[in-house]
Formats: sequence, C-alpha cells, structure tokens
Amino acid sequence: MKAKVLLSLILLCGSLAAPAARAGDAAPAASTAPATCEVPSYLLTSESQLPKVADAVKAGKPLEILVVGSRSTTIPSSESSSYPARMEAILKEKLPASEVVHISVEIQSKRTAEEAASTFVKLMEAKPPTLVIWQTGTVDAIRSIDPDEFRSAVTAGVVALQKAGADVVLMNLQYSPRTETMISAQPFLDNMRVVAQEHDIPLFDRFAIMRQWNDQGQFDLFSPSRGPELAKQVHDCLGRALAQFVIDAAHLEPAQQQN
Repeated sequence: MKAKVLLSLILLCGSLAAPAARAGDAAPAASTAPATCEVPSYLLTSESQLPKVADAVKAGKPLEILVVGSRSTTIPSSESSSYPARMEAILKEKLPASEVVHISVEIQSKRTAEEAASTFVKLMEAKPPTLVIWQTGTVDAIRSIDPDEFRSAVTAGVVALQKAGADVVLMNLQYSPRTETMISAQPFLDNMRVVAQEHDIPLFDRFAIMRQWNDQGQFDLFSPSRGPELAKQVHDCLGRALAQFVIDAAHLEPAQQQN
C-alpha cells in the first residue's frame, strides 16, 4: 500500500533518476501565464523576506538558486518543462537584463527530511547558492514519520542552510486527491508552517495551491489519463507561481524588474 501511494505521488508530477542538473538547459522562453495558472494572492504572499536575494539583484550579482527535492521536482525526458526550469525562465524575463539567474536541482530521491538535512553542510560547501528552495514532507508522510521528529529535522535543515549563508524557502507536499485519504498530510503541513514562522522564512504552500487548482477545475489531478501533458502544465504553473513568490518575498521594486 505504501509503495502504491509513493508511486501515485511520483507519477502525478513526473520523476527523473538522473543526478543534479542545471534546470535552465534549453528551457523554453517565458510567456503570458495561462488562465489555469491563476493563484489567489493570499497564497503567494509571505510576511517573511529574502534579503540575500534582494541584495544580489540590487548589486547586479548572479542569482544562484538551488532546488532540493524529490523526483517530483522533475519530469521524465522533459527537464526543460520542470518547475525549476520554468521558474528560471520567468525570473530571467522579469529581472533586469543584466541579471544572471542560475537554477540547479539536487534530487534527494526517497529521502526523509532528516536524511536530506544530513547532506546540507556538505552540499552547501560544494555549491553555495543565494537561495535554497527545499521541497520536503512527502516521503515523511508516506513513511508515517513522527510529526515531532519531522519538525526537528526540518528545523535542523533550515538552520544548516542559514548558517551556510543562504536564504531559504520551504515548499510543502504536493496535493493529490488520489492519495489524500491514504496518507495523513496535515501534521506535516502544520509543522512546516511552524518551522517557517519560527525561523522567519517564506513557505511556498504547494499543497494549497494545487488543491485550489483541482477544486476550481483548473486541473483534474485525480485522473491519470493525461499523464505527461498534465505534469507539464502543472509544472509550468508552479514555476510561474514560485518565481512570483520569490520576487515578492524579496520585495523587489518594479524598477528592478523587466517591463
């Protein structure tokens, strides 16, 4: 049963067994957001800030972003359609022409938050980014990890990333109506929000955003029939939402963005 849950979650947004790769390789150009990508403003608003991102953009320095996540970070045979690649394309479109934006991806396949966090010190030494987007919680929920242990692991990971000098954005579980009755996501969603509040870092509520899309009929996340096509559309919208979320959390003024 647990294996089937994991498989359903992975198939929803795609998987990739390759090691870390540059998300922007051959990424398609950014374009006007389709109607299906609409997200209520309250889901893209954070009181926490990204000061290091803001400083890098203001100084015209390269903006290095590292996305740490599971296989749902990618799409099989279509890396340029994954949400990190789409995010990179949107940031390049919106930030000043002189700004260099690089997004890389570190796949932490089937690792719990504790297992992923244990790699952060070494990971940051090898590849120090301006911003780390840490996608976590799904594996812990599937394995029914104790929520208190999960919160402690996320806290340890956030502290390690901040000590290494990076801004941090937490990204919670993806939403799937096919598995919501099979795993208990709420304790993990709640604990990630607590950690974000305690450490004053933004939380990108992927779960709520995807549930909104499903409930409003923008995407049918229950039916598996559309497969890769649906994954690409969802990833495109997630990339757009995440790019705007980062821009807003960094409090970049309109003059610092492309017209």
